[in-house]
Amino acid sequence: MKSKSRLTPLYLLSTLILSQGAAFDAHALGANKPCQLLIANQVFDGVNFPQANKAVLIEGNKIKQVGSRNELWGLCVNRINLGDATILPGFIESHAHVTFQNVNKTDVLEHGITTVQDTGGPLKPPEGGQGKLRLLSTGPIIQAPGGYPLNIFGGGNGGYDKIGYPVASVLEAEEVVQHLVDGGVTAIKIALEPGGETGAPWMQPHEGPVPATPWPILSTDIVKAIVTKAHALDKRVIAHVGENTGFKRALIAGVDEFAHMPCSAISEDLLQRAVDQGVTFVTTIDTLSSCVNTATHTGIHSNTMSLAAKGAKFIYGSEIAHDNVPWGINGEEMALMLHLTSGASIDFSDVVNVFKAVTSEAGKHLGLAQLGTLEPGAPADIIAVRGNPFQRFKILEYPDLVMSGGRLIVNKF
Repeated sequence: MKSKSRLTPLYLLSTLILSQGAAFDAHALGANKPCQLLIANQVFDGVNFPQANKAVLIEGNKIKQVGSRNELWGLCVNRINLGDATILPGFIESHAHVTFQNVNKTDVLEHGITTVQDTGGPLKPPEGGQGKLRLLSTGPIIQAPGGYPLNIFGGGNGGYDKIGYPVASVLEAEEVVQHLVDGGVTAIKIALEPGGETGAPWMQPHEGPVPATPWPILSTDIVKAIVTKAHALDKRVIAHVGENTGFKRALIAGVDEFAHMPCSAISEDLLQRAVDQGVTFVTTIDTLSSCVNTATHTGIHSNTMSLAAKGAKFIYGSEIAHDNVPWGINGEEMALMLHLTSGASIDFSDVVNVFKAVTSEAGKHLGLAQLGTLEPGAPADIIAVRGNPFQRFKILEYPDLVMSGGRLIVNKF
């Protein structure tokens, strides 16, 4: 009969080291390594046309360099060869309600959105970006007493922990803007929504019966005061508008961004004025696709095409938190942007412009240097998909690699 083997100290030490190594491997996806090299058949840096057979070198939480495989191979031993894949900057969602609707931030990040502009909901400073969803909040939406959004979504008298904050005077509006900025918002959002647009999703009952329209909206003097105060504090003003009255009032006050493409048909002179004033439009076309007057075939689609013909600036937004859109990258939103903003014919530059609208142009609009690019010094927010997403947007909704601030969140390669 053989004697039982004994567990020697050396054996125990070896086992401990191996088990610790396994534990380290289990957490490797979330680790921030000194350097990482991603290699793929195609790289889009957020600015230029996609380039073939490139690599991306990451040091810590920043992009170090984009170059050829041979050029960068010897600069880092931590390499991931993605093969027939495309590397891109992490996508930016410019209109979401993640906090207010309690959407899981990790789910959003794992589906390719690395930065979100969160509109409405509790006042909170910027967060994330280092292995977590970067969330930039506008805090509660400034609104008229008795108006949208509190009249639809509830919340009593509103407040800094609610989706809306009613103001009734210029002085009160200025004080609220100051408080929001002191609390860390990256922009100010106002509601100019009298209701009544065909098919608008906010017309559906939420906390009870829909109030009769028109709803109260902020006066021109109050909107002007909000914009003046916000600009003095170096903050953009975003307006929720859906028809001509709110649209015109926003333009008179000098807002910077429209949170949605308007649902009702907007007069051509107002659309031209918006373009002349340099207003940026967040698309949300897929979310609001029901906003079409079936009798006249006007609405969000006709507004988008008319603005595109006039030279308007668009950035991508899908309004994450709505039940009818993905809680991540929305390929259908990109497809609608392409077809409605490209004019009579579509060429590859139009496709690239859509990708810019969800990467570099969105980052530039948020005022965050290099966000949405793979330029040296940019945050190492990266996604990758197998194949060519410039030919098929849908594959972007299921990224095979996601990185936030140099930390791997998803790696299916």
